[in-house]
Amino acid sequence: MRNSLFRFAHRQIWQRLPRNARRAALLQGSKWLAPRITPDAKPAAPIIVVGPLRAASGLGEGARVCHDAIKKAGLPVYGIDLSRALLNDVSYTDFAFQDGRHAVGFGTLFVHVGGPFVPLALLHLGRKLVKDKRIVAHWVWELPVMPAEWRQGLPFVHEIWAPSRFAAAAISTIAGDHPVHVLPHPIDAPPGWPHPPSPNGERPFTVLVILNIASSFERKNPCAAIMSFRRAFGDDPNARLIVKYVNAFAYPNAIDLMREAAGNAPNITFVSDRLDAAGVDALYAQSDVVLSLHRAEGFGLVVAEGMLRGIPVVATDWSGNRDFLTRDTGMPVNYTLVPAHDPQDTYEYPGICWADANVDHAAEALRKLRADPEFRLRLGIAGRSRAIELFSPKAYGERVKELLAYR
Repeated sequence: MRNSLFRFAHRQIWQRLPRNARRAALLQGSKWLAPRITPDAKPAAPIIVVGPLRAASGLGEGARVCHDAIKKAGLPVYGIDLSRALLNDVSYTDFAFQDGRHAVGFGTLFVHVGGPFVPLALLHLGRKLVKDKRIVAHWVWELPVMPAEWRQGLPFVHEIWAPSRFAAAAISTIAGDHPVHVLPHPIDAPPGWPHPPSPNGERPFTVLVILNIASSFERKNPCAAIMSFRRAFGDDPNARLIVKYVNAFAYPNAIDLMREAAGNAPNITFVSDRLDAAGVDALYAQSDVVLSLHRAEGFGLVVAEGMLRGIPVVATDWSGNRDFLTRDTGMPVNYTLVPAHDPQDTYEYPGICWADANVDHAAEALRKLRADPEFRLRLGIAGRSRAIELFSPKAYGERVKELLAYR
């Protein structure tokens, strides 16, 4: 009976409220009701990784690789999945972790939840679990200034970790006395890479674009990538572009905009299927170049994944990926800064700027990589070496121990 009343209220009242009103009510209500932290809580074992552990999102992936790296480091670690609580779809049902809801008392919570939603996350965890825990927020933001609403999370955390210098600088604009540390995501280098370039004529020279439309279509900027490919190769059947996307429901105009940019080109393929890790790896295996003309990245997971496979990456020379993509390890693309405009509202901050990549410069880079397979291989190897050094799960585990000051 209670569940039926809840579903009725959710459908007939809650969902009929304007989106902004629902969001404001949710955030304010959770801020009032969330358990308060223990101010002097010290870092202690075990570590409990909290977040959308089974969701197909950047936050979810960050939480998963964090959990696995801590486990490999030999530290006691649990997980608590908040995918459904944060209204995310559950996609990674096979991700394995020990449930940490029983781990009351001293410990450390690694909270992979955006600032405004930290109170909501703690509300779901409950007062008994939160008490006496050191709470480390893992935050990432894609613009150089944090929105004011992220301040709502500050009273509920002790310190903040960010995956890039760019994100840490943005967080510092609101962090006040909270310590902010940079800790890149730990990502294992897939074995068997890099693959040697395919001989001429064996298959088309292939460029790969990967995006999650729910993470802001305008921010990911796939139309610029499509345009750069078209300017570089036109309809050349010996060149191919694969555009892999998910969550088109989040912005229905996205498909039309991408297809308009492609202009019915026969050498551009769109892939919308949800793929498991093996399927994504197979896409990378077909690719000679990874292309990301994003407007902003708090970290740049696709850039990092391409580099770890020894695939040369062409990417906008701005925001989080600048920590690892340089002229020695990839092909950074020139840009101009423009006001941030996002029809999906996540990054609608016209008073703040993000990058508009130079499509012609990207096209030039693609042509150069196609023309010189040896250069392509050397650049891919250099990128892989840098990525392995920076994203080593072992190094991540040691840095976690250092920051938490216990061994």
